[in-house]
Amino acid sequence: MKRRIVMLTVIPLVSLVAGCGASSTNTPTPTTAVTIPATSAPVATPTAAPPTAAPAVDLSGSWSGQYSGTFNGTFTLNWTQSTGKLSGDIAVSTAPKPLHVSGDVVGSAITFGAVDGVAYTGSVSGNSMSGTYTVPGGGGGSWSATKS
Repeated sequence: MKRRIVMLTVIPLVSLVAGCGASSTNTPTPTTAVTIPATSAPVATPTAAPPTAAPAVDLSGSWSGQYSGTFNGTFTLNWTQSTGKLSGDIAVSTAPKPLHVSGDVVGSAITFGAVDGVAYTGSVSGNSMSGTYTVPGGGGGSWSATKS
């Protein structure tokens, strides 16, 4: 059955190709010019919408947290934020008095430091933040805080 279908399909196809290839005259094939009408107005190219900026993180206010690693304890942090700049005081359970602290927040990334060179880095998500701290001369650990 398959052989019969192939033969019935191939024979007319071969005849058609052979008939197209053979020409007894040198009559040129007529061509038709196609005219494309010009448009009067340019077509707008669609562009992607610009990405929407993430809402600014507002860290202003009081935060309570803990730290562990080279040093262990608790802290309270009072931030004032102006754009991405942070300023405030941190009261660490192992320090006799609050220390001035300043830092930056870009998107959800936060960096800040206190007197004596302790450096904090981390990320903010809603009313919580966490990260790591490093101490000059080596050492460090992790920290976390929640907004009060």
